[in-house]
Amino acid sequence: MPNKKAAIKDLKQTKKRTLRNALIKRNIKEIIKKGKKAATSGQAVDAIAKELQKAVDKAVKTKVLKANTGNRKKSRFADMVKKTVVSSKEKSEEKK
Repeated sequence: MPNKKAAIKDLKQTKKRTLRNALIKRNIKEIIKKGKKAATSGQAVDAIAKELQKAVDKAVKTKVLKANTGNRKKSRFADMVKKTVVSSKEKSEEKK
């Protein structure tokens, strides 16, 4: 436990920031999960992709995520959506 007044204040600020950053990161993970679920069920993913891009870009701007991490998350999400859409199209063609 810190002894000096400034150290106590710094600890409070750090706890508050850590909580806020964890909330933002959790929100991004939930959006990705929602996108995976929608992509596998064949629903439209455009709105979810836009929501993810907005959340990630905002997190990068506020330095919650590093720039490369944000770009990687967006890229991997786009690749995942592309693969599931292609695989679902192939499955529907096989049924015909």
